[in-house]
This record gives sequence, C-alpha cells and structure tokens, in this order.
Amino acid sequence: MLLAVLVTLTACGTAPAATTTASLTRYQADPTVLSNPQHGPQLCASVAESLPPQCGGPDIIGWDWNRVQHSARNGVRWGEYHVVGTWDGKSLTLTEPPRPAQRSDVPPDRSRFTTPCPEPVRGWRPVDPAKATDRAMEAALARARAIPGYAGSWLDQSYLEEIDDYDPKDRRYVERYANDPKRLVLNLMFTGDAAARESAIREVWGGALCLSRAERTEAELRALQERAGKEIKGVQSAAVDERAGRVEIGVWVATPELQREIDEKYGKGLVVLEGILKPVGS
Repeated sequence: MLLAVLVTLTACGTAPAATTTASLTRYQADPTVLSNPQHGPQLCASVAESLPPQCGGPDIIGWDWNRVQHSARNGVRWGEYHVVGTWDGKSLTLTEPPRPAQRSDVPPDRSRFTTPCPEPVRGWRPVDPAKATDRAMEAALARARAIPGYAGSWLDQSYLEEIDDYDPKDRRYVERYANDPKRLVLNLMFTGDAAARESAIREVWGGALCLSRAERTEAELRALQERAGKEIKGVQSAAVDERAGRVEIGVWVATPELQREIDEKYGKGLVVLEGILKPVGS
C-alpha cells in the first residue's frame, strides 16, 4: 500500500505545455467518450460517477454514435471504447472505427511494494507480537509522519504469495489474509540516517520493520506536485510516488521532447509525464 495521493488539477501557468503539434503518429487509449447538450463527443480522463455521468476533455473527430453501442440518458451519451487516431494537440481524429475498450484483468503488481532491507535469518516476524496490531501500526505511521525527514511508507505483503488459495479478487480472502500486522513488513523511508529513527518507531510498533533512506521528504515531493500541477499546461492528474521519489503528471500526450523540457525545468527524473494517449505499437 504505497501512500500516494492522486488529484485532478486545473492547468495554468507558464511551464511547457503538455501538447504537441499535428503529427502523423497514431495514438490509442481506452477512455470514456461522452457527449451532452453542451458539447459533442469528447475524451474523458476522469468521470464524475453520477447518472448520467459527467466529464469533458478533447474533442474526438469522426465520431458517430449510431455506429457504436452506448448508454444514453437526459441528452447524454457515453461509453468506454478503444480509440485510435492522430493528435493535433487539441483533439483526436479517428483513423479507424472505435471498438469496445480493452480492459486487462491483471492482478496488482505487488513487486513495487517489496522490502529493500535484507531478510532476517529467521524471516520477517514480529519482535514483539503484542505490538503487532492494527492499532500499533496506525500509531507507528502517525509517529513516522511526525518525525523530521519522513519520506514515505508502504506495506510489504509478500506473504500472500505463499497462500495457495489466496484470490485478490475475492473479498472474503482479502478480509481473511490481507493486512495481517503479524505477517506484513512495515516499510518507512526517511532522509538522512533512517536507522536513527528505529527506537522511536519501536516504542509503538513490534511487527516486522524496514527503515530505508530517501533523497527527498514527502513534504518536498508534495510541494513539487503542487508547483508542477500549476505550472504545466494540460495537466489531467498529479500524483506523488514516494518510493520512486518523484511526481507523476498525467497529460493527454507525453512526448520525449516534452519530457526533456520538464527535466530541464525541474530536474531529471523528478517530474515524469504519463501520457493517457499512447503511441500505437508502444
């Protein structure tokens, strides 16, 4: 459980625009397409879960509701589709008929939340089972956030891979096996000497613990997230990846040229553009 925040932002400012000029490159995505009495068919990066739903984004050129299955209510038409087309910086022009959205049913990648510390000889286990509880973990997280230099936290639940019948899609198994404070590893990151914070954490937490070093505090990354979200044009979302030590900015199209401009402004690898529209073949 990487403790990161995803926010939708209104773009403004003077940083490089997250758009491109007209190109023969074809892009693809699996978004919601929606039209209403105020606008024609548009791509949606996020959707308000109302009935009918609400969203807006770039126009999609060449769209024909009569050729696709869709939902309709109160003058609103919408559906999820796989779209392919060319991008001129403001709109997507279809180059082939839309198809149903391609949703891959891939289980969560837990490899991102593994523990960087060497595994103890006897394996990861509590040093004080009485303090390996949900309440103790909440107290440890609260204490960690209050310590100067706090940079992030996550839970390593690799033990789930050892359970033969564990099904992450079955709520019963999740409630039974997941988030077990006596089996998971609490990972905490700090700038400077991370090990120096152990005694403070151990006062409240007796479960498995890994302390690792980060280059930037969570507060610094949050400040960068806010700054980049205001300065970069065309921002659709902004999130902090604490473990990677970077800010991820969602835009419609992320080109290598735009990423280089972002690197020059904020520092290489500190702000990473994530394109909603991906080049065909990538």
